[in-house]
Amino acid sequence: MAGKGEKPPSKALEEILERLERGETTISRLDRELGNSNLAALARRLFLERKLGVSLSSIASTILDFEELVGRNIENPIGAIQIPLAVAGPLLVRGDYANGEYYVPLATTEGALVASINRGMKAATLSGGVRVKVIRDGMARAPLIRTPSVEDAVKLVEWVNSNREALRRAASRKTRHGVLVDVQPFIVGNMVWLRLVYKTGDAMGMNMATIASDEVCKEIERSYGGPMECVALSGNLCVDKKPNCLNKLFGRGKYVVAESIIKRDVSEGLLKAPPEAIHYVNLSKNLLGSAVACSLSFNAHYANIIAAIFIATGQDVAQVVESSMGYTWTEMRGGDLYISVTLPSLEVGTVGGGTRLPTQREALSILGVAGGGDPPGVNALKLAEITAATVLAGELNLLAALAAGHLARAHEALGRGGARGG
Repeated sequence: MAGKGEKPPSKALEEILERLERGETTISRLDRELGNSNLAALARRLFLERKLGVSLSSIASTILDFEELVGRNIENPIGAIQIPLAVAGPLLVRGDYANGEYYVPLATTEGALVASINRGMKAATLSGGVRVKVIRDGMARAPLIRTPSVEDAVKLVEWVNSNREALRRAASRKTRHGVLVDVQPFIVGNMVWLRLVYKTGDAMGMNMATIASDEVCKEIERSYGGPMECVALSGNLCVDKKPNCLNKLFGRGKYVVAESIIKRDVSEGLLKAPPEAIHYVNLSKNLLGSAVACSLSFNAHYANIIAAIFIATGQDVAQVVESSMGYTWTEMRGGDLYISVTLPSLEVGTVGGGTRLPTQREALSILGVAGGGDPPGVNALKLAEITAATVLAGELNLLAALAAGHLARAHEALGRGGARGG
C-alpha cells in the first residue's frame, strides 16, 4: 500500500521491504543502505503501512527534504505532521528591538485560542501598545563535578573564580558566536555545580552551550591541580525542560517583561469587562489560586501562547515547560488597568534547530526575524520581545473573558465549530 500519489515500489525498494519484514535489517539502517534519506523515509512508511494495515498518505504529503534534515533535525523520518497555522494582529510593540506593528504566526489545534489572542492584541494596540524590555540574556549549562570533600569543593570553586578568563578562552575554542559571560557555582556536600552562562547570538544556544561547557570541563581537568571528577555535563541546575525555581530567579534564555496600560473605554467596550473586575480576577486566580495550588507559575495560560509561537517558528517545543513559567501582575492606574507579564526563562532563537525548516523560516519572516541579525543576537531579542507582548495579549483577554463570564461561551462557539471569525 503506497502513499497517495506514490508510485509502486521499485525492485530495489521491494527487496529492502522484504528484508525489513524478515528482520534482516532495521529502520534505522535504511538511510545508509539506500543512500538517500527521502527514499529511506518512503521505505519506512511503506513498511509500516504493510505491517500495520494502515494508510499514511497524509503523513506522506510534505515539502520537506529529508536529505537536508536527517542528522540535523530528525532520525528515522516517515513524513510530516501538519498543524493549522494562523496569524493574529496587528499588535503594536514598543521594545528595544521590536518597534512597530506585527502579525504573529500561531500554530495550534485549540479552537478559540487565536481569537482570544487577537482580541487581546486589539485591546493593547488601541491602548497605545505593549512596552517590552529584555532584562537579562544568557543560556545556561551546569556540569556536575564530584570532589572528595566540602573543603575540596570550596577550593575548586575558588580556583574557578580565579580562572574565569581561562575558562572563557576555553569555551571560545568550540564556538564562534558563544561567549561565556558568567559562572554560577553551587555546592551541596562534596558536589559542585558550575552553572555556565553564555551569550549565544541569534541561536537559542542549548547545543552551543553544551559543546562549550564540555571544553570548559576539559580545561578544568587539564589545569586544576586538585582532585575532581566531572560526573555529568548536565547536572540539572541548567535547568532545561523541567519546571524549576532556579530559572525563575536566575533566568535562562531571555528574561523579558512586557507591560501595557489598558484604557477603561477599551476594557469596557471591547473586552466587555471593567478594569476593576479584570484586576480582581488576576489577584484571586493568578496569585491566590496559584499559591493555594503551590504552582511554580502565577499566570493564566502562558503555555498556550508560547507553545503556539514555538511550533510556528521552529523553537524547541519541550522548552515550553520553563519558558511558560512567569508572573502576571495588575494594578489600577486611575480608571485604567496596568498589566504586565514577566517571563524569566524564555528560550528562543532565529537560527539553528527547527528554525531552518522551510515553513518555520517563513513564519519567522512574517515577524522580520528569519536567520541571523545584524549585529548577531538582535533577531532573537526581537523575537523574545514580540513573544512576550503576545503573551500579554493572550493573558489579558483570558482574564477579561473570565471577568465577563464569557469563557465557556467562547469555547462553545469557537472550540466546537459553532461560529467563525473573531
